[in-house]
Amino acid sequence: MAFRFPLATVLRVRESMERREERALQRIQMEMARVSHEIGELTAQIAKRHEQREQALRQPMPAGELQTMLWDAQAAVERKKGLLAALHALEQERDRQLKVYQAAHRDHETLLNMAAEQRSAYELEQARKQQKFLDEIFMARHHRS
Repeated sequence: MAFRFPLATVLRVRESMERREERALQRIQMEMARVSHEIGELTAQIAKRHEQREQALRQPMPAGELQTMLWDAQAAVERKKGLLAALHALEQERDRQLKVYQAAHRDHETLLNMAAEQRSAYELEQARKQQKFLDEIFMARHHRS
């Protein structure tokens, strides 16, 4: 008779839950990386616009053009503020999801350990039964001779 872990179904469910929580954590981390990259690009764009504005101020230019440059720069700054707020929210969500994932991982590991212990006990019992069987055969042959 082969080893059968009585909580195998629960183990599969826990494993599935752990994978689901891990994927959710990975999605959050990917979104954080995307937002961080966008913040970096926006920071470079703001610096470039600032440099362009500084160069433009050294020459005569229409006020409307200057105002458009200022609006563009201000819009980029506001977009960066929004992205920083979004990144902060994602960091909080990541921390929360990390706790959920760690709990799911712990539950899965607990069941894996329990299954390993029960398998070891089963194998030990099987070895004992096999040895007892061999001992009985040996004793039976010894008594016959």
